[in-house]
Amino acid sequence: MTYTRGARLPEILQQRIVIIDGAMGTMLQARKLTESHYRGARFADHGTDLRGNGDVLNLTLPDVVREIHAEYLAAGADVIETNTFGATRIAQEDYGLAEHAREMNVAAARIARQAADAASTPEWPRFVAGALGPTPRTASISPDVNDPGARNTDFDALRAAYHEQAAGLLEGGVDLFLVETIFDTLNAKAAIFALDELMEQTGERLPVIISGTVTDASGRILSGQTVQAFWHSVRHARPIAVGLNCALGAALMRPYIEELSKVAGDTWISCYPNAGLPNPMSETGFDETPEVTASLLEEFARAGFLNIAGGCCGTTPRHIGEIARRLGAYRPRSRRDPLFTPLLAATA
Repeated sequence: MTYTRGARLPEILQQRIVIIDGAMGTMLQARKLTESHYRGARFADHGTDLRGNGDVLNLTLPDVVREIHAEYLAAGADVIETNTFGATRIAQEDYGLAEHAREMNVAAARIARQAADAASTPEWPRFVAGALGPTPRTASISPDVNDPGARNTDFDALRAAYHEQAAGLLEGGVDLFLVETIFDTLNAKAAIFALDELMEQTGERLPVIISGTVTDASGRILSGQTVQAFWHSVRHARPIAVGLNCALGAALMRPYIEELSKVAGDTWISCYPNAGLPNPMSETGFDETPEVTASLLEEFARAGFLNIAGGCCGTTPRHIGEIARRLGAYRPRSRRDPLFTPLLAATA
């Protein structure tokens, strides 16, 4: 498979563990932004509260978003995610901003592109991942405990929303797509379908990373799939990497990353856990210090599980800096499926 963007990423993944950034939301919360910050001049008279809608900041406070990207790049991130976790039409309906969804994605991609380009060198290229979050609606699970058959969205609506989002990210200049924090495999399939449709339409082929979320000690994502079942459900997309993020800290995530590393032999493995468990008394709202999170991921690297590593909720540039420092000493996990060798040669 030949990629039109992100072409150097497969080569780098063969050489070392690639570092992805940490939490955007945690960094925004630390700035204690007010309702007026979120609204800016543009949405000063908007009829719905916008505080907490981090995606609108791509339009109202782009410099703040750019600063956070720059902090993660300075800490050692190879890949930064666009600030678009909730920038779908479906998610933005809650704020009355559905019609601005595509614009948010274009702006977010351009902001991240500027930051990545400013930090890149020929020896150390930086990449922008267009983040596609799960949306607040699920195609597989009823929102009403008294009506198991009820749904508040469907596959076609999700596909259209993801297509719009991805088109904006592509226009803004991302190098790859990241379908992340997947709690419903059917939602993920809608995103995958939309990405494939978009890339067929545009003729541009970008790498795709798919990252699920194991929600508790059951070892399943919310829609019921085990890690192994989840992989087999999305394997047809031929992602450059598959992994897990969010919900759990690294200690609780370990058995599931180990399992995924074993079953997904024909792709690379990503892992960006939360900074432990939520703790409202801590500075970031989570338990783990950078040293603790990094030491846990170092053990994953030592065990040979990792190709891409970073952080999710509660992690900061300090976490990413410590992860980058510790994991730099380890070789990346090798892909083991000989059937993938021709594809590897084509992307190198």
